[in-house]
Amino acid sequence: MTRPTRVVDAHVHLWDPDRTDWYPYLGRSQPRMGRRFDVATYQVEAAGWNVEKLVNVAAAIGPQSVDETIELDRHADAQGGPAAIVGGLPPTDSVAQAVELLDRQMAAPRFRGVRPMGGLDQPVPDPDVLRALAERELVFELLAHPDQLQPAAAALTGFDDLVVVVEHTGWPRSSSDDERALWRAGMDALAGIGGNVICKLSGLAMPFKSMQAGDLGPWLEYAIGAFGVDRCMFASNFPVDSVAGTFDDLYGTYCAVTAGLDDASREQLFAANAERVYRC
Repeated sequence: MTRPTRVVDAHVHLWDPDRTDWYPYLGRSQPRMGRRFDVATYQVEAAGWNVEKLVNVAAAIGPQSVDETIELDRHADAQGGPAAIVGGLPPTDSVAQAVELLDRQMAAPRFRGVRPMGGLDQPVPDPDVLRALAERELVFELLAHPDQLQPAAAALTGFDDLVVVVEHTGWPRSSSDDERALWRAGMDALAGIGGNVICKLSGLAMPFKSMQAGDLGPWLEYAIGAFGVDRCMFASNFPVDSVAGTFDDLYGTYCAVTAGLDDASREQLFAANAERVYRC
């Protein structure tokens, strides 16, 4: 197995379960997930993969996800990361309130975009919020299951100046034939919007409870085929996905899936695309 020259991990959650006001869902019943996960811990688990940078993605609930952005950015220099931060966009009563939360996070130099931090019933925010994101050169991260992907694609069509990142490989809930058919149609729709839509290859260990290439490979290969190597990027989703295996297991599978690609393509998937998207 040939490891990539370097890695930029596009999706990590740095958190402390003792902050029960921020992470009330991190119970101790899942010790691999519900544990303190800081940069030092990440570096130990990713040792040997030359991870140059990592991107933290919001995990604190609701409005606390905005505070999380500010705090992580404040301590990033001393702690060795993250290099970029995807903050939170909690539910608001108005567009003006949503924009105010964006602008508050803009004070953090590493802030690069947001993911919605409410329920999954409306994965795409108001068009005026999308326009505000585009105007600020911020990324919108789409967190949606396969049955929501086509409606999301319709809602995002026409926002050519907005960089959209499809989180967790379109987030299938199972490997059933029906789910796979929904997922393929949704991924094709999102990929067809244009070059501004990127696929984050992550999160598959959650539903499949596996990091084996035989389980993840067909989904990863389809996504790379739909979006192209210049519009995909690998990520660990640690510590969440660590419940299914180690960093070595996951990135070993990524290596196996991309073994037939040339060095330039693997550089894009493992590092360069994430650097470009998150400007880090």
